[in-house]
Amino acid sequence: MSRIISAAAGAMLVLSLGSIDAKAAYNAAAGKAIYDGSCVACHAAGIMGAPKVGLKTAWTSRIPQGMEAMVQKSIKGYQGTKGMMPAKGGNMKLTDAEVGNAVAYMVEQSR
Repeated sequence: MSRIISAAAGAMLVLSLGSIDAKAAYNAAAGKAIYDGSCVACHAAGIMGAPKVGLKTAWTSRIPQGMEAMVQKSIKGYQGTKGMMPAKGGNMKLTDAEVGNAVAYMVEQSR
């Protein structure tokens, strides 16, 4: 009986960890420097259809996709009907974590 209870408790823990907001895995404050150095050129002016940071309406269809979807599109690149995002914003020196931090910063500024 105790094994069943332990297994159930373990399963609940795993399920609850999966529901933690992925945003918590990124550091928006650290993302500001990445944004300022690599992302601002397109995301400040909306070049190539980039959603402008701070313009809430530009992000209303993106934020509900979730952080992981937005980060993966930013890492791998994305071609949409209204624009495109080059992989890592064209700066292949960025790590995946740095890209995630920059996305977290932009989302935080655009809610």
